Amino acid sequence: MGEQVITIPVVALRGLTVLPGMILHFDVNRQKSVAAVEQAMMGEQKLFLVSQRQPEIVEPELSDLYQVGTIAVVKQLVKLPGKVVRVLVEGLERGELLRLSEEEPALVGEIGSLELDEENLDHLTQEAMLRIVKDKLEEYGGVNPKITKEILPNLMTVGSLSEILDQVSIQLPWDYTIRQTVLESSSLSVKYEVVMHTLLAEMEIYRIKKEFQEKVKADIDQNQKEYVLREQMKVIRQELGEDNPLSDSDEYLKRLEAAKADKEVKEKLKKEIKRFSTMPSGSQEANVLRTYIEILLELPWRKCSKDNDDIKHAETILNEDHYGLEQVKERILEYLAVRALTKKGVSPIICLVGPPGTGKTSIARSVARALNKKYVRISLGGVRDEAEIRGHRKTYVGAMPGRIAEGMRQAGVSNPLMLLDEIDKVSSDYKGDAFSALLEVLDGEQNVKFRDHYVEVPIDLSQVLFIATANTTQTIPGPLLDRMELIEVNSYTENEKLHIAKDYLVGKQLEKNGLKTGQLSFSDKSLEKIIHNYTREAGVRNLERRIGDICRKAARKFLEDEKRSIKITENNLEKYLGKEKITFANANEEDQIGIVRGLAWTSVGGDTLQIEVNVMPGKGKLLLTGQLGDVMKESAQTALSYVRSVCPLYGIDDDYFEKHDLHIHIPEGAVPKDGPSAGITMATAMLSAVTEKPVLAKVAMTGEITLRGRVLPIGGLKEKILAAKMAHIEKVLVPDKNRPDIEELSAEITKGLSIVQVNTMADVLREALVPEDGT
Repeated sequence: MGEQVITIPVVALRGLTVLPGMILHFDVNRQKSVAAVEQAMMGEQKLFLVSQRQPEIVEPELSDLYQVGTIAVVKQLVKLPGKVVRVLVEGLERGELLRLSEEEPALVGEIGSLELDEENLDHLTQEAMLRIVKDKLEEYGGVNPKITKEILPNLMTVGSLSEILDQVSIQLPWDYTIRQTVLESSSLSVKYEVVMHTLLAEMEIYRIKKEFQEKVKADIDQNQKEYVLREQMKVIRQELGEDNPLSDSDEYLKRLEAAKADKEVKEKLKKEIKRFSTMPSGSQEANVLRTYIEILLELPWRKCSKDNDDIKHAETILNEDHYGLEQVKERILEYLAVRALTKKGVSPIICLVGPPGTGKTSIARSVARALNKKYVRISLGGVRDEAEIRGHRKTYVGAMPGRIAEGMRQAGVSNPLMLLDEIDKVSSDYKGDAFSALLEVLDGEQNVKFRDHYVEVPIDLSQVLFIATANTTQTIPGPLLDRMELIEVNSYTENEKLHIAKDYLVGKQLEKNGLKTGQLSFSDKSLEKIIHNYTREAGVRNLERRIGDICRKAARKFLEDEKRSIKITENNLEKYLGKEKITFANANEEDQIGIVRGLAWTSVGGDTLQIEVNVMPGKGKLLLTGQLGDVMKESAQTALSYVRSVCPLYGIDDDYFEKHDLHIHIPEGAVPKDGPSAGITMATAMLSAVTEKPVLAKVAMTGEITLRGRVLPIGGLKEKILAAKMAHIEKVLVPDKNRPDIEELSAEITKGLSIVQVNTMADVLREALVPEDGT
């Protein structure tokens, strides 16, 4: 750096770097920059031009500017409309920004002059470097024709290394960041390296670009050549009198005549085929139209398969494939009976609701086999885009029909059985509501003319037998739920699981693992133990996995020990499946104060919950632990209010709850619990703890409570009764309003249980608390 330091106005440039020796004009519109130019004009007309590191910054500070810039002189200034000033400047020399003052209205800086470092470059070295630069410039001109006519001849006449490096940086259309690097070069050698590196990089970029352009041009020329040859071939055939083979459009018209479609569909297809015949065969639009025509021709329209209306045959198939599920089987047989009488009948829209693993999807397959229908499964889990159901407009790139239309195309007939699997897992987002799109599909009055956005013509879905599956109805909107006929597929009893395992699962897993029936056998006791102690579920999916585990271990033993047969019994079961995985909390052995057994429904079946209440001296607080949800917390508050209201009947002092705290706990605190059916259980436990009256050990209960002590109905009764049975409970208290659910329970479930129906808490307490006389 030289010793001279000057103070002059500063202009921050965006996306532009000015080099010494460069003459150019640029527009200035920022208030401080305009003020800097005007201040320079009033003095020696000198400016310091420095580039911003980030062009988008509006009010740059010292750290936002490069340190090295150019001291320039203003040659001309023109004011334009809109407070814009056009400036013509000439770069004089390099300068270094030492300090920046942001005093209004202009930026003013202290600038130190910069000179190149002295080097010992002899005349021969500089001449060699000069010639290398000129050689590369000629090569650059060969790949970039834009610089050949004007710039290159001028550069080739320069005789100084320093001058040609400056002129190359000024005249070639390089980015401002490259020019800034040249400007910051501390010596002639560094500047030479920057210029040469940039020249080589630019040459490589232009070479790659040229290769791509030539490749694209070759592809276009090839397509044009094929088109000309095809047209010439057509003329030659006509001159020779040879039969002209059918074109694609003629083939489509022939297929259209054979199709059993409505008049509206045929007219639409004729119009599209006519458009297709006038298009160049290789064009993008022709390919899109070809796909559209082929999809429409592949849709079944009025093509139907013949159903098997034999009710006895259908009943045999359903009984072969599934044990139990009487309600589902009855509904399918009713549908067949109506169809046999009317010869058509509107297909029902059935929704099978139940826990995972209860056979909902396999029921649909069995129904399709029983009715001799084509089977199409559409998985709706995670679908959140309306276009998945209705399709995309065919004007979009990559458009395709929706899942319903695609399912019809796969089936090939207009009356398949279409399984809408996991309909409760559909969601919505900004692209549309998939549930709303399903409303038209599943409405018997509307789906006669279902419109897919891609197909654009109505599709008749009235002959399709829709069966939907769901784990819960909570996430399905009401209007959609109203259009379906709900059939609950409840949890299996242990006896039902035993029959399913014997009749279906064992044989299936033996075949899957390469075993024959005589090689591996299961005793009934072993299957019962697997069901009771190794699985805990509403369905049979984990039961099948455990049987599969045994089959795989047995297969290994056959190969290693060369055994002929293995029999699985309850005694050797632990050797194949390890220690028992599941234990059930049995009923308490003794009557206890403040401990009541409740019943709960879970996604894998029923369960029992032991509710414990302790009373402690305190200030009337109610403590709740065990990860209870909001509903259970409200039930606890309601139960407490009821208990306080009836305490005078039990001789409890009025200020008792002001001097005592109640702590309610439900064990297994890591497991979240919620639901409305623990109200009477918590009320009974509280009253028992407050009055110190023990609760019968063999009693379990379920039901919601009101402030006045009424008992409200609950859901999931079958699963809860099964859980009570597994826990060896003798008496179960259920709401009287659940009487219809109780009557539907089979004798197998209620055997050995005393089910007492209760209307009020008085009924509950009479049945649950140990009588005063101990009888």
